Amino acid sequence: MTIGLSLANPLQSIGQNKISLSGEWQLRLDPNDLGLRQHWWQANYSDRVKLPGSLTENGKGNDVTLQTPWVGDVIDSTYFVADKFKKYREGDIKIPFWLKPVKYYAGPAWYKRQIDVPADWSKKRITLNLERCHWETMVYVNGQFCGTRNSLVTAHQFDLTKHLRPGKNTIAIRVDNRYKIHLGPNSHSVADHTQTNWNGLVGELSLTVGSLTYMDDVQVFPDLSAKSINVALAFRQPRHQTFRGKIILQARPLQTTSAALPEITQPVSFSTETTTLTPTYLIPTPQLWDEFTPNLYKLVARLVDDQGQLVSEKEVTFGMREMSTRGTRLAINGRPIFLRGDVDCAAFPLTGYPPTTEAPWEKIMKTAKAYGLNHLRFHSWCPPEAAFNVADRLGIYLYVESPLWANQSSAVGTGGVVDEFIYQESERILQAYGNHPSFCMMSYGNEPAGADQNEFLGRWVDHFKQKDKRRLYTSGAGWPMLPENQFHIHSDARIQRWGEGLKSIINAGAPKTSYDWREITKTATAPYVSHEIGQWCVYPNFKEMAKYKGVVKPTNFEIFKETLDEAGMGDQAEAFLHSSGRLQTLCYKADIEAALRTPGFAGFQLLGLHDFPGQGTALVGALDVFWESKGYTTPEEYRTFCNPTVLLARMDKLIYENNETMQAALEIAHFGASDLKNQTISWQLLDADGKAKRSGTLTKDNVVIDNLQTVGTIQIPLTGFKKPEMLTLKVALKGTDITNSWNVWVYPANVNADAAMGKVVVAHSLTPDVVNQLQNGANVLLLPYGHVKQGKGAEVAIGFSTVFWNTSWTTNQPPHTLGLVCNPAHPLFATFPTENSSNYQWQDIVSHSQTIILNDFSKTLRPLIQPIDTWFENRRLSLAFEGRVCKGKLMVCSVDLETDIARRPSTRQLKYSLLNYINSNQFNPTNELAIDQVKQLFQEETSLVTPGKK
Repeated sequence: MTIGLSLANPLQSIGQNKISLSGEWQLRLDPNDLGLRQHWWQANYSDRVKLPGSLTENGKGNDVTLQTPWVGDVIDSTYFVADKFKKYREGDIKIPFWLKPVKYYAGPAWYKRQIDVPADWSKKRITLNLERCHWETMVYVNGQFCGTRNSLVTAHQFDLTKHLRPGKNTIAIRVDNRYKIHLGPNSHSVADHTQTNWNGLVGELSLTVGSLTYMDDVQVFPDLSAKSINVALAFRQPRHQTFRGKIILQARPLQTTSAALPEITQPVSFSTETTTLTPTYLIPTPQLWDEFTPNLYKLVARLVDDQGQLVSEKEVTFGMREMSTRGTRLAINGRPIFLRGDVDCAAFPLTGYPPTTEAPWEKIMKTAKAYGLNHLRFHSWCPPEAAFNVADRLGIYLYVESPLWANQSSAVGTGGVVDEFIYQESERILQAYGNHPSFCMMSYGNEPAGADQNEFLGRWVDHFKQKDKRRLYTSGAGWPMLPENQFHIHSDARIQRWGEGLKSIINAGAPKTSYDWREITKTATAPYVSHEIGQWCVYPNFKEMAKYKGVVKPTNFEIFKETLDEAGMGDQAEAFLHSSGRLQTLCYKADIEAALRTPGFAGFQLLGLHDFPGQGTALVGALDVFWESKGYTTPEEYRTFCNPTVLLARMDKLIYENNETMQAALEIAHFGASDLKNQTISWQLLDADGKAKRSGTLTKDNVVIDNLQTVGTIQIPLTGFKKPEMLTLKVALKGTDITNSWNVWVYPANVNADAAMGKVVVAHSLTPDVVNQLQNGANVLLLPYGHVKQGKGAEVAIGFSTVFWNTSWTTNQPPHTLGLVCNPAHPLFATFPTENSSNYQWQDIVSHSQTIILNDFSKTLRPLIQPIDTWFENRRLSLAFEGRVCKGKLMVCSVDLETDIARRPSTRQLKYSLLNYINSNQFNPTNELAIDQVKQLFQEETSLVTPGKK
């Protein structure tokens, strides 16, 4: 019902008082779990800590050892047995699989302090608020047990009305951070992979006082069609009492200086302990909330008795917005949206737990927006209130999960405590954070297991769809795709799926920008969001190590740096970071653009924009774990392919010969605030110096909110390009900063690489005759592709893409390399245009190659084409290296430079450039190579196998 306007006089307010419990507390650790049996709530504790805070922040706990009882799987046990890690297992150990806490404690800890309760708090309701705990708490007041809580998602609150008295009181809190419920050992709510298994009390710690009759909860349900909000008010009072008075509601827009809307009142009378009212409040001209206009309102609800005294008051922030679906699109306020998201896995290395203040969340979310994102997913955890507040203000769409990754020995649908905990935590999340307009989507958690998961999760989705329609629900992140889901999150629509290795589209397919996921999503009857796309690694940024000034230390980085130094490549760390970073950016661009090219697609969730420090160390971000740049890309670059409006080019190939015509079908994906009219799209084909070689414009009269909008086709005959070149196709939306670009390569079609042979001796093995020619001063090109020995490089799975997630957690899933480093100014590349990192012209070359490990050679021997190894191995890898052998000069290139060379223009051009270099006076290697040492790299001649043949 709609309640009427109030013109009553201002009310006398009783106010609500609060006592902060921040400060020094007594501490007693209970590693043997004796405290409950020995009544420790009655004892005094000699140790001290400051709260809010964790034990680790206070320097309490044990040193990390090989027996530390971690929460979280260590998939690769190599660290515990391998000789190469032996020194790191001794003394002050170093661990490679996640960040190492300065102290570690798992078990009960008792916190105690005295408080003074004011005399005027007598006969009033007193509540203890513990904003974020990890994870089970028990509270004792003056020796009396007051209850226990075990939520990982919301505040632990205790009604202490019957236990506190005016004057001095003692509060003891037992916090137990042991793995309490089998919700999945890798769940980011509890695991040491990311936020750490901390023990403590963080956020607001307080006592609040109020009336015994009070407003317990206020939930706001916007109704845009009715231009109103439906308000659910929950009241509580002591038994056997009757309350008479009125409820007063008033809303105010927060984003402008406009006046508050009128007060409305409704008489109330209730005699039960709990009562619910559902008044309607009109908002005649609602200002809507979305990513472009994050308009907010504050609703003040006051309960007044029949004497005009204010009994209880609550303020809640809300937004006028409705989440829905339109076919296979997600929609907000009826307008289609496209999710451009990042996965937040609760990594906070300074504290080891999520921030409960807004400043850190401001940094995170403003950075996400700067890189073109509009969405964050919280993987198997729920953030504190501060995160929702910031997302509300900035217009970020949040997807929240209850704190479970019920897999890796856990499961859902078993009918046990895990199922019950899922419902309990989900209900708590909705009650605590349900009013926030940024809270748009929800699921049980991540990637479930369990034979009966479909039935259980289908019922879970149906339950919450009926209970709270303010957001959309799905079963779980990753799977299952159920008919009950309002949207799906699935991992098939990405350029590298788990387990594909070198068979993925980016590693096995010829470079192009025309593929999309329509065949994968065509049967989806609900919006499809791609799950954890990317997972593209870069080499560790060792400069980042200085940032770890909190509760965890980067001993993983220390190990990786030491082994790199020991391999003689310490001076290449920056080059490895930059080159792998440029390739990572290329891979993420490919992933994101494929999503934007897919008709009816709902969006993507990156893993990730920032690094994941656990699971073996997954350096998958353009940003480090502190949400700061690593230096090889910029927000401006990311926004060219990750933004509300993105220009796209479908090209069936990126590698051309100059007797061909380059063709690009231009499109626009537009998910802005409104349609665009009369747009001009300019295009240029630029050379390496940025000079426009060809250019033109196209027009688009009407750009609606959608993707797959054709702009026009560019056709450029390439006959005028006589030399090998890397070109850039750049497109721009006139009058805006919206641009995008793609590299293409054009090579002379009439090049005969073998004609550049000159006096070079080309060999496939070091036969006595070849060795004799070397000794007599010949220039030899050794092509050992397919003949490299196991242990000398054959076991290294080289791919075009960078490493997926990391080789430790994926049990060495290919590829094992992070792209290439080379020197573009080296004469080897005089007629093979390249940067110092991998780009698409290297795809065919790399996919027809074997790595060679040069660890046994002098550390001064540096490859000319050097694959970057996984940081767990730090082997000196080569695709091409050179040296002197007696009077001769030897080039060893382990790329297939012979098979089907006429149809492999990049490889053909590399061979041509390589032969020209070997024939030139510039071919003058300085490293001396022992012929027997080189021979040890390859199989014996009698066992040689031509690649691709048996």
